[in-house]
Amino acid sequence: MGHEHSKLSEPKGSRRARFKERLRRHLHRRQSGNGSSANKPLTADNFAGIALLALLSAEMEFKDKWIACVSLGEQTFRTSTSDSTDKPVWNSEKKLLLEQNGAHVARISVFETNKLSSNTLVGYCEVDLLEFLTKDSDPEAEVFNLLDPSVPGKVVGNISISCSVEDPIETEKGFVKRILSIVDYNEDGMLSLSEFSDLIDAFGNQVANSKKEELFKAADKNGDGVVSMEELASLLTFQQEQEPLLNCCPVCGEILQISDRLNSMIHLTLCFDEGTGNQVMTGGFLTDKQASYGWFFKLSEWAHFSSYDVGIRSGSSASHILVYDRKSQRLVEEIIDKKIVLSMRAIYQSKIGLGLMDIGVKELLQSISEKQGARMDSPESSADIPRFIESFKDQINLAEVKYPLEHFKTFNEFFIRELKPDSRPIVSAERDDIAVCAADCRLSAFKSVDDSKRFWIKGRKFSVQGLLGKDMCSSAFVDGTMVIFRLAPQDYHRFHFPVSGTVEQFVDIPGCLYTVNPIAVNSKYCNVFTDNKRVVSIISTVEFGKVAFVAIGATMVGSINFTKKKGDSVKKGDEFGYFSFGGSTVICVFEKDSIAIDEDLLANSTRALETLVSGIITGGLIFAAHIRTLLLQIPIARAVTMVNVPKTKKTYCKSKECRKHTLHKVTQYKKGKDSIAAQGKRRYDRKQSGYGGQTKPVFHKKAKTTKKIVLRLQCQGCKHVSQHPIKRCKHFEIGGDKKGKGTSLF
Repeated sequence: MGHEHSKLSEPKGSRRARFKERLRRHLHRRQSGNGSSANKPLTADNFAGIALLALLSAEMEFKDKWIACVSLGEQTFRTSTSDSTDKPVWNSEKKLLLEQNGAHVARISVFETNKLSSNTLVGYCEVDLLEFLTKDSDPEAEVFNLLDPSVPGKVVGNISISCSVEDPIETEKGFVKRILSIVDYNEDGMLSLSEFSDLIDAFGNQVANSKKEELFKAADKNGDGVVSMEELASLLTFQQEQEPLLNCCPVCGEILQISDRLNSMIHLTLCFDEGTGNQVMTGGFLTDKQASYGWFFKLSEWAHFSSYDVGIRSGSSASHILVYDRKSQRLVEEIIDKKIVLSMRAIYQSKIGLGLMDIGVKELLQSISEKQGARMDSPESSADIPRFIESFKDQINLAEVKYPLEHFKTFNEFFIRELKPDSRPIVSAERDDIAVCAADCRLSAFKSVDDSKRFWIKGRKFSVQGLLGKDMCSSAFVDGTMVIFRLAPQDYHRFHFPVSGTVEQFVDIPGCLYTVNPIAVNSKYCNVFTDNKRVVSIISTVEFGKVAFVAIGATMVGSINFTKKKGDSVKKGDEFGYFSFGGSTVICVFEKDSIAIDEDLLANSTRALETLVSGIITGGLIFAAHIRTLLLQIPIARAVTMVNVPKTKKTYCKSKECRKHTLHKVTQYKKGKDSIAAQGKRRYDRKQSGYGGQTKPVFHKKAKTTKKIVLRLQCQGCKHVSQHPIKRCKHFEIGGDKKGKGTSLF
């Protein structure tokens, strides 16, 4: 079987062997602390393959019936239910695909089962599957501690697993050997041309069928009319890389996708897999919570016809909220009480609910928010803090909180808790051309407001003018980029500046207090963002132009508080303000073409899938600016300075390796040819009765300047070098300041 090849000795110089050695060197440097690469996290960019993961058994602290789930990326699998014991045995396995740039950390969760209620998560662990590549041999089992989701660091049991990971090339060779043995009729380990011809026919590839004799001769090195399976396996593996031979599965007849070669190989491997004697885990789940549902809960799900999936949820299907965790690269279900879900569906997802809004529900929500806000500020509300933490289990990291729980005298004090200074590091803090996330949030990003209305915001009256107000909305914002930061109750509820600049102004816009939950935002019957109470502020920046920052109140959030005032100069990551109890949202609107959003955030948003971003930065760039033209004074000659010369320039890179818009770095500059007037035309005011002969430098609209400045540019991506001329404005003054469109040369 495919996974057995990983236990064989590695051929010297094989890709898997080289990768294992590279991993060993990386781990050695990381442990010793030597070398600049020691601090760089290991990525999955260098490897793609198949992992056979087996959940064998566990040891728990009490007896019950247990199930285990394993989640990787957007797939989750579960075992069968064990007998009532404190030492459950499953012996269940599953082959998992490890993609390049994809998820490679699997989360294993163990649940105790309940007959009439949802199953309870007892413990979990996370396993980096790529680390198994660094092991010299695959052990029979490895034991991992199970951590309590409610108490950080507490061990509640352990689980035994085994895992083997193999290179796709090794998988293909092993598969080819097995499939060739089927047509080896005389079982001599050699294939004749007729036997090989039967095999090609089974592949279902008519194009390759005409080349089978050519392929066979290529493998028949000595020309004796037969080839060994080892020779033919190597040839077919190489040929499959160049031009796919397999169009359909010889076992089940399923058509294989030529564009997805690795998944096709996994399908074939599974079809030809004789099995190991272990049970195969059940699949088809998106999250471990879905996989752990008991029969009673599944029946209730069937009763109201909901669908468990990503994307916009409307009507009866609006019962689950799935978000993509950017850090773990895994789908997770947002925790929300089912009674609240039903209430929100009744109010926001129906015309009847819309009618209720017009006959007093708005005023009721306002009254509830005011009363609940007053209660959360009372000393008695501190008793709710432990229950609140328990309800969200492992989603609140108390180790990051600045003060111990005893410090908080009211619930709201805990809700607006501060974090320790180093818990949210800022990416590229010295670079103002890189923006960061404004809060712990579920993030949606759209290149334009039209995209946001197409993929996420379904309110019929939503517009930028309605969001920002007539006084704050300039024409540059109309087609601008929009980023939505939705805060859930369990999140850190202080928001921060995503960019560096100056706070220009604040405008309070009164409104309702609808929920900002996707169930309401995805509804066509209400306009949450334009009807809710909000505060709009404008941040003036050098790199991004104007940035509109909108803090939106929600149900239970009547209070929006700011810690900065008009005129303050701020750095990205500085605290801007906080929300009191409840869920809430921040929206940033950037001017058109002023920012480039990370592709993974845009891709998720086009699927109507929010991205969970924990912290101001989570291990990479959140946004990168389209740097317009950063102004820098560059010395040109003695006592001469040129201003408005860019140090970077966004141009179209024309090299074959790049062929895309890339930031270029200015490495050299030179002046173009000057005219006589370029040194500054002096107009002599000669008056017969005055001071004739006096010369005076003046602003002269007809004066000519340097024809051009030539910049030597180097693409930061492919290092392609080019020259870029910059034409100067003809309005200038000698020895004076900038006037109008003019620029001072001296």
